[in-house]
Amino acid sequence: MKIAVNTRFLIHDKIEGIGRFTLESLKRLVLEHPEHEFVFFFDRPYHPEFLFAPNVSGMILTPPARHPLLFVWYFEWSVTRALKAVQADMFISCDGFLSLQTSIPQISIIHDLAFEHYPEDVSYLVRKYYHYYFPRFAKKATRICTVSEFSKQDICQTYGISPSKIDVVYNGASSIFHPATDEIKLATKAKYSQGYEYFVYVGALQPRKNIRRLLLAFDAFKSSTNSETRLLIVGRKAWKTEDIEVTFDNMKHKVSVLFTGRIPDEELANVFGSALALIYVPYLEGFGIPILEAMQCGTPIITSNITAMPEVAGNAGILVNPLDIDAISDAMKSLDNDASLRTERSKNGLIQAQKFSWEKTAHLLWDSIQKVLKQ
Repeated sequence: MKIAVNTRFLIHDKIEGIGRFTLESLKRLVLEHPEHEFVFFFDRPYHPEFLFAPNVSGMILTPPARHPLLFVWYFEWSVTRALKAVQADMFISCDGFLSLQTSIPQISIIHDLAFEHYPEDVSYLVRKYYHYYFPRFAKKATRICTVSEFSKQDICQTYGISPSKIDVVYNGASSIFHPATDEIKLATKAKYSQGYEYFVYVGALQPRKNIRRLLLAFDAFKSSTNSETRLLIVGRKAWKTEDIEVTFDNMKHKVSVLFTGRIPDEELANVFGSALALIYVPYLEGFGIPILEAMQCGTPIITSNITAMPEVAGNAGILVNPLDIDAISDAMKSLDNDASLRTERSKNGLIQAQKFSWEKTAHLLWDSIQKVLKQ
């Protein structure tokens, strides 16, 4: 069987979110199934590290699909032609985009529908494209995969899709994320937090991640305590960050907030493992990989009590209303003051994390492929 895959989010040294799912699940899938041929579709020159095995080849399709008008060209013209040219038996799209023109079976991996619930968080043209095409992609797909029960129900209700058509294929986390030694903790704090204890946020800086309220909650936490604890913000500046910048500029305790930008996974594991807690309070997540990465490091979690985050965090997390600044601040106080609470949530997190792995992700994705073959 020849399986074509949309891998346009495999970008060297810029892997996050959808790219992480694509990398980790496909790397395992192709190695476990050498009897099948995989053709990866990229929209730009790709790094050879992404051709994971001898049964994988890569194709560069044009144009680079990073604008709504180019999305149409890429998926309705370039992908359709490429599927025919390579005589693919199936197309898997790791970011949910499909070809409406092809007749071959397609699996759409839809991670979340944030753009449906918070359309103001994306640009006008992107919003128009998503609202027009994604309901059509969902109906066109032979099967849909998504990364949580929350997202499955959301897709069913928003697009009127039968639950029987959707498979939950949970995310995982790399084994590089594990508890840090005391020596590593000291070195990491010296490097990133001026030697102080710290809370950490990890993820792109964009509206849905709720960074503005996180900063306000941290300011309130600092104003109401004598704590020396810092806040690390780890991740790239994505889009619509003006509110974050204005909020930071107006903070009373901004000297205690440290922006690191992106850092490599090896270093990120140490940052997670050395943190007092992960503070991760988006107002919508299809999964929330940083939650799992932190749990594998034995790091307590403060996260949102809505969408998929309770599903992932289980009893490892202190769950808060992400719109309630006082609730976020109070959770910070609880973990900052109570070592026994931190120990309890750390142990719970290590247990909860065992429910997820990229190996399980790859197996669940293969199960979906098998279902398509039987239809």
